[in-house]
Amino acid sequence: MAQITPEVLWAQRSSSSDPEKNFIYLTISVPDVPKENLKLDLQSSGLTFTGHSETLKRTYHLELSFYAEIDVNESKIHHTPRNVEMKLRKKELKEEYWPRLLKDSAKVQFLKTDFDKWVDEDEQNEAPEDDMSQFGGMGGMPGMGGMGGMGGMGGGDFGGIDFSKLGGAGGAGFGEEGEDDEEEDDDEMPALAGEGGDSKEDAKKPE
Repeated sequence: MAQITPEVLWAQRSSSSDPEKNFIYLTISVPDVPKENLKLDLQSSGLTFTGHSETLKRTYHLELSFYAEIDVNESKIHHTPRNVEMKLRKKELKEEYWPRLLKDSAKVQFLKTDFDKWVDEDEQNEAPEDDMSQFGGMGGMPGMGGMGGMGGMGGGDFGGIDFSKLGGAGGAGFGEEGEDDEEEDDDEMPALAGEGGDSKEDAKKPE
């Protein structure tokens, strides 16, 4: 069966003083690939990913060489039914953005900017920090310390990460838009209720 290169979305933040604000957002779009059917070898200079979807009858394969090094031990990974999301800590503290994600400057069709997460370099301080909340349950990523030998994982234990405990991690970031909408609706309710004449008269009556 032929291997398919999955779509990859990316965005970034940078800082010359705060490592927590110096990272890459990376999302590999691989729908219906369960954790037991995927292998990820994350290295400081790049990554190799292979995953298989039984329902879609597809095998995905991806190899990336990063523009600069990342800190594997401080990077985080989250698996969802639709994709594999990563927050990769840049190793070098630097105010400037990476000019590109990959070491090779040649344009590749599968790599796209994640506009939902992207902010311009000079607008980083205005970006909402809760973009990172979906990774909040990852902690220190148990098992990541042995990433150098992940090539022989085989069994798909994905670096010792227990994804069954991460069910709520993805929802933290994705549910907030709905909460904002509800708050906006609540703000509008008094105006809607006040459109009727009866409501205005009732509002004037003493309790």
